[in-house]
This record gives sequence, structure tokens and C-alpha cells, in this order.
Amino acid sequence: MNGDGRRVPSAIEVRGARVHNLKNIDIDIPLGELVGVAGVSGSGKSSLALGVLYAEGSRRYLEALSTYTRRRLTQAGRAQVDDVRHVPAALALHQRPSVPGVRSTFGTMTELLNSLRLLFSRVGSHVCPHCGTRNGPSLNVAAELPIVCSGCGRKFHGPGAESLAFNSAGACPACSGTGVVREVNRAALVPDETKSIDDGAVLPWGSLMWDLMKQVCGAMGVRTNVPFNQLTDKERDIVFNGPAVKKHILYRSKKSDDFAELDFTYYNAVYTVENALAKAKDEKGLKRVARFLVEKPCADCGGTRLSAAARAPKIGDVNLAQAAAMTLDDAVAWVRGVPDSLPPEMRRMARNIGESFLDVAKRLLELGLGYLSLDRAGATLSTGERQRVQLARAVRNRTTGVLYVLDEPSIGLHPANVDGLLGVMRDLVADGNSVVVVDHDVRVLKAVDHLVEMGPVAGADGGHVIAQGTVGEVARTEGSRIAPFLTENRAARVRDVVAPSGMFANGRIHMETGPLHTVKPLNVDIPRGRLTVVTGVSGSGKTTMVLESLIPALKARAADGPLPEHVRALSVEGGGDSDDTASGDDGNAADVTGIARVNLIDATPIGANVRSTVATYAGIHDELRRAFARGEEAKAAGYKAGDFSYNTGRLRCPTCDGTGSISLDVQFLPDVDIECPDCRGTRYAPEASRIHRVPKPGKNAAAVNPLTLPQFMAMSVDEALAVTTDLRKVHTRLETLHDLGLGYLTLGEPTPALSGGEAQRLKLASEMGRAQSDAVFVFDEPTIGLHPLDVRVLLGVFDRLVDAGATIVVIEHDLDVIVNADHIIDMGPGGGEHGGRIVAAGSPADIAASRDSITGRYL
Repeated sequence: MNGDGRRVPSAIEVRGARVHNLKNIDIDIPLGELVGVAGVSGSGKSSLALGVLYAEGSRRYLEALSTYTRRRLTQAGRAQVDDVRHVPAALALHQRPSVPGVRSTFGTMTELLNSLRLLFSRVGSHVCPHCGTRNGPSLNVAAELPIVCSGCGRKFHGPGAESLAFNSAGACPACSGTGVVREVNRAALVPDETKSIDDGAVLPWGSLMWDLMKQVCGAMGVRTNVPFNQLTDKERDIVFNGPAVKKHILYRSKKSDDFAELDFTYYNAVYTVENALAKAKDEKGLKRVARFLVEKPCADCGGTRLSAAARAPKIGDVNLAQAAAMTLDDAVAWVRGVPDSLPPEMRRMARNIGESFLDVAKRLLELGLGYLSLDRAGATLSTGERQRVQLARAVRNRTTGVLYVLDEPSIGLHPANVDGLLGVMRDLVADGNSVVVVDHDVRVLKAVDHLVEMGPVAGADGGHVIAQGTVGEVARTEGSRIAPFLTENRAARVRDVVAPSGMFANGRIHMETGPLHTVKPLNVDIPRGRLTVVTGVSGSGKTTMVLESLIPALKARAADGPLPEHVRALSVEGGGDSDDTASGDDGNAADVTGIARVNLIDATPIGANVRSTVATYAGIHDELRRAFARGEEAKAAGYKAGDFSYNTGRLRCPTCDGTGSISLDVQFLPDVDIECPDCRGTRYAPEASRIHRVPKPGKNAAAVNPLTLPQFMAMSVDEALAVTTDLRKVHTRLETLHDLGLGYLTLGEPTPALSGGEAQRLKLASEMGRAQSDAVFVFDEPTIGLHPLDVRVLLGVFDRLVDAGATIVVIEHDLDVIVNADHIIDMGPGGGEHGGRIVAAGSPADIAASRDSITGRYL
């Protein structure tokens, strides 16, 4: 009861929710608690949390704003639900936050730089602009009084915090505060010097400028009919640096034999690119020019983004650029020591400013981000790092009465950082908020106050609430699929790992690297034909070693190219009669012939094209179109295979143009996407439903009714398996999808709507069922979005690849994957400058026995 005698709502009441695959569910979500939502991939977790709770909470808040304001905001449509009561205003922390712009850094995203700038403005020593004398810290800056120079006696005002910002007055004038300058890459202008100018040797003249620039160049005295490498130094200088002078040329049209006399100004190759860059107004224009540019640190500011004036204030011997270059761990220690280094009268103000910095930093440290430097470009942060920055910002705002919906906040978190994540979520609840967290990490789910499990399976047969209550109640619920994992205290081994004595029996990949970023020189051995997992806390160097070193090195040698500069040597043993070795110092060294294919399989969405479906991506749709075109009804109607394409064929729906949906423009409300009223989402015209194909049943199978292609596309993979036994290629590809745990997906499901885990496994479909001894597969956190049961399916996929001879390298934090590895390479021991080396390598038992391995403590 509140003061008026009315009952205070204790739960969000959802009635009749039908978003995506939700089955008209009714559920009460407790308010003021930490609520977890679990379930296998595709069971309806995100549909409930984001599609219902967040969608309705945010929509209703926005509807309280004026029409004028709403028109300028991206609005969510009304969720497919009968009623939602007592839902607070909602904020969502998505699984994949947007990538920040070029001006964003870790310091600006977290607002830590605001405190640092204020600290340097108020308690720093300032240089007199008249005589250059450095004057000690003074309270005059905070009091907005002038400083009297101890050298010349003249007065000047110290800089305000805004004057030290690289996004405003403190920006370096040479790079406009970005820290980098774009320069024309001359090597990219003429990549093939064996070609003549007439044959297109100068690429910008073919893609960014009129083709007749070749003739103008000839009029400048350059031979255009000889290989570029035969030009004299003078001729080459004209090509790259020649003056913009007018030349009279005789131009012959390509489409006719007509000639025309023209006066045309010569644009040299470098200016052609610079001119196109200056005129580029959008992303498409910049993309055309980007291939001819190279980004380099700004020479004026040294990449710090700050002007000389903004770098002038100092605290002790440290200026703002140097402080921003520190890792968060180091910056915290430095800020704590600032007050004691100042005159007594300045210390109280320094402590107050320092506390605002340390309060924000505390949350970031708890979330395991202490290894990041404040000047780290925001665009280079990983998905998990950006999400944790979002989460820390949410806690700092100290809201009350808000519903926070968190989508997989444990992404990229080492087991050692999970406690910090739970502490942040608990603080949100303690401030009077409600938190709903969708996650698969059992350690997170065990810590919630209330657990909701969706299921029982994925896709069309999911969307039900199969268990709900406290963690203990769910663990005792019959039919719960998460229950067995809630009662286990350690990760389970579900595959037979290789004995240490036979680890390198198939050979090895040996790589030696120099230092890169915060990673020290490495000597790495990866067993061939085995499952190797690379572990370590965030920032320990996993990505640098695998994605920036191993993959580029293997790809370079497979293409007979030079190794990356920091990779000193690469060798492959096994898979042949002799070792294949490549050296970074010898461009003529033997190629690594033992590895021909390097495949990076990550969880990025499969494009944004709504026309791409599971059937088209897996190569099934083309075979189905051919099968239908061979039928008697199709032949009688005169249809060929191309006519059955919903993208370009005659049978595509003319109303929605084969997309299955249409968008309605409602002026003051968000656009509404609805199912196409004519094709009912099938993408096909009515004529397609008149063309049938009679499947031939397999042995001991019942007869199957004739089917149309729209009916096929509405089937799940498992359903289609039963009616395609007579289509060998289609049946084989469907079996592969089934074995990958994707049997619940419908053939017509758009690929952009797939989860990260589903997209990852679909990308693997084309690789299954073939010899893989010459292949390396690299997986970057493949368990993102996967239920523990799905992780076991993934481990089965790894086994199939290994059995086919593949070498698998996985970057992972999930203990279920780590404990099932044949070989583990543990990076660390910490992040940033405190990591960057291999602390342990060997079997899971070896890592568990290592005193230096943080990962080993959790095995």
C-alpha cells in the first residue's frame, strides 16, 4: 500500500504476448528484482524481454512526449500483445551496441575525460602566453580570476575545461581533433607497374576521374603506351605531381568514331584522389576514395588529438595527453596521488574532482575494463567492451523506477569478471530499478532473484514459459532444460580430448611474433587436427595473437605473399613429407603449403538484405527451383527455374516485390511493417500456388501430398527433410543444417533475423562433409547467445570438423568449451600492460595446475 491506500504494483503483468514465436503467453515479471530469462537459442527469450517488455516500456514513455518531439525520435511500433500493465519506462542494453564515431574514445564514452580536463584546468600549472613562464597551481582559475605571471608580471586567464577538449577548442588544428590524417597512398595509385597508362595503370583515373585523363597525361609529355615501370623519373613525377594546366586534346568517343577537340585541365594522380575526398559527401563517396588513402598518426599532435595549448597544462610532470594515454588501472593510481602533490589550499578541490573520476572508474574496473587506455578509439572496442561501458554509465546515472533490459551482458567476460558484473546489476536494483537480464551464463543465472525459462525448444515449437520462480524452484521443475546446469558446480566434459602425449602427432603450426600493441614477443605452437582454445582475461592479447597475427600470417603465405611486419616466422609441420617454413625476413622463403584455407567464423549477422533467407544462403533454394521447373505442371505453364525466384522471377509477388512484407507510412507514428496482404508473407504470386511437385517417398515412408514452392519455404528444416529424400543435394544440405542444430529454422526465414549463434552455424554449413586437413577454422567467441545445451551441439560440430582433419582455434571464455579443449593457450596474466604473454599452455589439467593462470582457477 502507498500513502493513499492504493496497492503498489509488484509485477509487470503481460497478457497474450504473440511477438515472433511467443504462444499467446501470460506472465508476471517481478518489479524491483533481478530477473533472469533463460532458454535455448530461438526459444523466445529476446522476444519476451526486448520485443515485449522493452518495446512497450519505451513506447509508452515516448508517447507521453509531444508530437513535435516524437517526430524527431526513432519510435518502436506497438508490440503484438493484448495487454501489459505496470511496465516502467525502459532502457535496453543491446547485445551489439552501435560502433562509435571517429571522435569517440574510451575516455569520452565513459565521461572520464570530463573529470581529467577539469582536474588539469583547475589544479594544473599553466604557461604564461606572454613570456612562456610556467606558473604553479592557483585557486584563481576556479575563482575565474586572472593569474599573475611570476616571470613577467602580466595577467592571463588559465584555460577552462572546455578549452582542453579535442572535440572543441582544444582540438589539434592539423587533424581537427581526430588524431589521424589521411594521406594519399602512392603505392595504391599504380599497384601494377607492368601495365601502361593506356591499359589502366593509374587506377584513380579510371574510377575517380574521366577516362580521357590518360590523353591529357600524354599531352603533358608522358609516354602512355609503355609499361609504367619504364617511365623516366620526370615522367613519373608528372603523373603524381604534375601541375594543373590546360591541354588541347583530340578526344575520340568510345561509342562512335566521332572526334572532338577539347581543352581539359590536367589532374595528377595524387590531386585526383584529394579532389575526390574533398567532394565526398556521404559514406558511399568516402568508400570510393578509401582504397587510395592511408591513415597515419597526426605529426603535429603525435596522435593525441590535442592542440599545443591543450597539452601545455601539467600536474607534476604529466600533461593531459600523457594522462589520457594511461590505462584505467594506471590512471586511477595517478589520480589518487594528485592531491598530495599540490599545495595544501588546492588539495580539497583536487580530491572532489578526483572522487568524481574514481566513482566512475570503480564500476569500469569491476567490469574488467582496467586495461583500456582513456585515449583508445571507441570504434576499436569489442562488442562486449562497448556493452560494459553502457552498463557502467547506466549505474552511474543513479536512476530510480526504470526497467533495464540487458541482452547477454556477460559477452566477452572472463569468469574472473562475472562477480563485478553481478555487483553492477545488484546496484541497479538497490537504487529502486528493475533489471531483466537475458543470458546463458549459468553463473549469472544462479545469482538472479527470479528466473524465467522459455522453451521447450527453438523456433515454431518454442515460445512457451516452461519454468518460472526462484533458482531453486526452477532447478526442481520437471521439464526444465536449464535445471541440470543450475545444480552442477563445474563444467562437464562431453568430448574425448586427446592425450598430451599425442597432442602434436598430426604436426603443428609454429609462429614467432614481435611486440604488437600490449602483446610481448610470442612463440606459439598450435597442434594440427586438434581443438585449441585461446583463453585469458579481457585485454590479455587473445585477439592480437589470433586475429591480427595468426590469421593474416596464414592467409599471406597461402597466397604466396609476405608475412605481416610483426610476424617473424611461421612454419607448419605435418600434412606432408617435409616441413613448410616461412620467414618474415626472407620474401623468397618456401610457402606454407600445408594450410590452404583459413576460415574466420564469427557471430556477425549475415548481411542486412531481407531477401536473403536460410534456403538461399544454404544453396537449397536454387536446387528447389530447378526441381519444380522439371515438373509437368511447370512445363505445361511454360515456367523455367528462373521464374521461381522471388527476387527476379515471374512468379514473385508484385505487391511486395518478393520481400513478403510492405511498409506503411503513418505520418506522426513510426512506419509500420505488415505482412503482404496479397501473398501472406510467402513472397510469391498466387500463380506459384498452382504449380505442384510430387515428392517421391523413401523406403517405408508414407505417400506425401503434392507441394508448392511457397509451402516448401514455410517448412522447417526438419519438416523438409522428410519430403526431399528424392532430391539428393537438397536432402544432404538439409541434413547438415539439422546436424548443426538448426533443424527448427524455416527455409524462408530471413537471415538478418537470425541470432549470432544461428548465423555462425549457418556459415559453417558449406564447410561440412569435406576433407579439412588443409584448413584452419578460427572461431571468435562462438558461444555468444548459446544455451548450455546449444554449446554441446557446437562441441559436436567441432568434433566433426576435427574428425575431417581440420585445425580449430577458438577464442573463448565459456568454461564448457575450455574444459573440452584438446589444447589450451592461456594469455595474461592480466589485461593491457599487465598481460600480453602466454602464461600457460597444455591440456585443461595442465592449465588447472598452473599457479600463474587465472583461467586455471575456474577449471
